[in-house]
Amino acid sequence: KVKVVTRHGIPVSIISDRDPRFTSNFWRSLQNALGTRLDMSTAYHLKTDGQSERTIQTLEDMLRACAIDFGKGWVNHLRLVEFSYNNSYHASIKAAPFKALYGRKCHSPVCWTEVGEAQILGP
Repeated sequence: KVKVVTRHGIPVSIISDRDPRFTSNFWRSLQNALGTRLDMSTAYHLKTDGQSERTIQTLEDMLRACAIDFGKGWVNHLRLVEFSYNNSYHASIKAAPFKALYGRKCHSPVCWTEVGEAQILGP
């Protein structure tokens, strides 16, 4: 369960592709009731589509690696994938999403630069 609204409030706008699910009367009514603006990406707009596609590709790669490493138990590690994604540098925003949102780096029990990858992952 994602609790975006309870954690961050109602968004001012939501950017979506032109999927018919987001253009239905239900979604329009909900947007009006919440005072949220739904912005549709321009079809074939390389910058918007490229950013979305790159994010999707990155997440697919991360999930694929998780499935390879953990087999059928990959779903139990989704929070780790989420944590990793949110704390990795993103060139488009020039920061990690966590830092962009909270204005600071995430405090983690593991500091990669001090401990070193080999000690964490093993030989």
